[in-house]
Amino acid sequence: MASKDIWVDKYRYLLNGEGEKDTKWKFGAPPNYDVVNKLFEEGRTKIWPEGSLGEQVQNLVKSWEMEIFHKVDVNDYKTLDPKKYTFSLNGREPITLEEIGKRFGGGYIPLLQTSMPEDLRGYDPYKETRESSHKAFTTTFPRGFALEVLEVYSGPPVIIYKFRHWGFMEGPFQGHAPTGEKVQFYGMAIFKMDEHLKVVSVEFFYDPGELIGGLLKGAKLDTYDHEAFKAGSSCPVLRNTG
Repeated sequence: MASKDIWVDKYRYLLNGEGEKDTKWKFGAPPNYDVVNKLFEEGRTKIWPEGSLGEQVQNLVKSWEMEIFHKVDVNDYKTLDPKKYTFSLNGREPITLEEIGKRFGGGYIPLLQTSMPEDLRGYDPYKETRESSHKAFTTTFPRGFALEVLEVYSGPPVIIYKFRHWGFMEGPFQGHAPTGEKVQFYGMAIFKMDEHLKVVSVEFFYDPGELIGGLLKGAKLDTYDHEAFKAGSSCPVLRNTG
């Protein structure tokens, strides 16, 4: 049984415990998801029965996302096999973890790949770094960006599911004023697992424009305080909501 002094996340099973004692974390400690968990519980439209396949898949996806964004060393990943793992968005050629780091820098950028002409992009992920993209989205969504699994069409070793991501634009984004409105999008994903139940392939299918379009509705700010943006983005609360 966990000590009352140990914080445990009920949706992400790889944050604490003996197996994480040597884990290297991006911000020096395990992220705290209390804020986004509250958003999730207040806004979810599907409650999976305890122990159901849906609950297991939802917790796997949340744990996978946590590892990708918050663990520094790929050797600390436990949901996936870093030597076999590939990622693909909207049918693009699969890329390895090493290629993700070299080509995109990691973070949110691979999830926002676009084929739009450069002059038509409301947000250009290829001009961002892992750090700048993380700051942008955690500042825009101070309560986090919640995820729920809506349907599970098949279980391991090939998991196919439908998901919904949402949050409230309560901070500025790329010089656009916050609207306070809900921003959300829907999509499908395929997670392939090996015989050890480690994820070896991830494919996402969704329109990144649904997300970006919702963030560009706010009025263009006359002045954009970059120092305030940096300060807000380094806040211990905000940095743990992504």
